[in-house]
Amino acid sequence: MDSNGVEAARIRQEIDSLKSNKRNIEQQISSLEAQLNQLEVNSSTVCPQPLSNGDLSNSNGLSPDMIYRYSRHLLLPSFGVQGQANLLKSSVLVIGAGGLGSPALLYLAACGVGRIGIVDHDVVELNNLQRQIIHTEAYIGKSKVESAAATCRSINSSTQIVEHREAFRTSNALEIVSKYDVVVDATDNAPSRYMINDCCVVLGKPLVSGAALGLEGQLTVYNYNGGPCYRCLFPTPPPTNACQRCADSGVLGVVPGVIGCLQALEAIKVASLVGEPLSGRMLLLDALSGRFRNVCSIF
Repeated sequence: MDSNGVEAARIRQEIDSLKSNKRNIEQQISSLEAQLNQLEVNSSTVCPQPLSNGDLSNSNGLSPDMIYRYSRHLLLPSFGVQGQANLLKSSVLVIGAGGLGSPALLYLAACGVGRIGIVDHDVVELNNLQRQIIHTEAYIGKSKVESAAATCRSINSSTQIVEHREAFRTSNALEIVSKYDVVVDATDNAPSRYMINDCCVVLGKPLVSGAALGLEGQLTVYNYNGGPCYRCLFPTPPPTNACQRCADSGVLGVVPGVIGCLQALEAIKVASLVGEPLSGRMLLLDALSGRFRNVCSIF
């Protein structure tokens, strides 16, 4: 058989596999639709109750509204009902409601994380709006946590949003982190990164870490299932004058947006028990050339 014949056979095999998956998914959808129809019939004689992620109405843990809202997730063979159910039961803490935290929070709320905590002590300023897309002009001068929480609730009222309108300090760090399953580090300074890492190591929490500066970004997952942590890569903090921040060096607004979205993706994978998290590897973004580089075995 020539190379064209081999490739054709491979494609036919893949098509058959996809058709089989499609039939299974259609059967799941039919089952869920039947449950939904029965629930709607029953609801005509029962006073409606407010829906929340904790109001689970069938064996799959999904209420009728959830089945409809997350239907595109449920169609994915690699995610499906179980992945969504895991996500609805999970909790994610986002530390920092700025350039990285903004897109991460938007997608975590939209995708159905059961409980989201937001930590930030800062207020919204005009020069934030170029990259911190969760905030609007109406919230200038107001708490970033208040602004971010309002936006998340407007996207998904069934997700519980917990507001921590305070600085993340040694005095409160362990108490806050202990309440969540996954932590997203969306800060922009080295002292916070070390403190967040150390809390996650002590408490055994997976940490999704992202950074963006100028036209470059990076992403990895620390402390996942016994994997390496931040101090494995950077054992000691650098000198204060060696650390650059966006306020000093600038950043193209979309760069933290890209990294923040990827942080949401990694947090969702960890929380839903789906896929292979970016543990022991680091993803590097060069926005100017439009290239991603996956650095393996960096520890």
